[in-house]
Amino acid sequence: MRTPSRLSALKRCTPAAALAACLFALGTAGAQTPSAAPAAPTSAAPADGVATACPATLQHTFPRLQDEKPQDLCQYSGKVVLVVNTASFCGFTPQYKGLEALDSKYRSRGLVVLGFPSNDFSQESGSNKEIADFCESTFGVKFPMFAKSSVRGANANPLFKQLALASGTTPKWNFYKYLIGRDGKVVQAWSSMTAPDEAAFVKVIESQLAAH
Repeated sequence: MRTPSRLSALKRCTPAAALAACLFALGTAGAQTPSAAPAAPTSAAPADGVATACPATLQHTFPRLQDEKPQDLCQYSGKVVLVVNTASFCGFTPQYKGLEALDSKYRSRGLVVLGFPSNDFSQESGSNKEIADFCESTFGVKFPMFAKSSVRGANANPLFKQLALASGTTPKWNFYKYLIGRDGKVVQAWSSMTAPDEAAFVKVIESQLAAH
């Protein structure tokens, strides 16, 4: 059976420390055990060379899509981060072009788009190399992308588990979008129906870029 091309398949988708530990023990003696506290921020050195505290949201390492080399998300500390789950065989796949345009336009102001290919909706069957080649040759994607992983349910990667918890929503389809502010807090989530160039969507991004 012949495998359909990626482009033809697009139409098939619709819709520090001991002291701290002692103080904690003294303060909670006789009290009910609290829920786990967020991990303490670590120091990160982003591309501009300025050290920035890494928020818990970004304290993850994922293999890069192109070569599976480990990438520490702390390198994006202090930036406005747009996280998107992607797929190559979806009707929303052309959003790659808009996401690349968004990343290119606002990169100098501190925006970075992060793409996470996923086969959770059975529309990303290719290998990491095939996905990387398709994204670059078809849509000229240059924003950071990571190896294929799950983005929902029990097997969701740790970043998407955090995003779901913080936003109250998991991806219902490909090209869900989560915006993380410079402080590492999840600002808002949007469904697949929100286009990258939609005015209201871009306005929220611009407001976050203006915040320091």
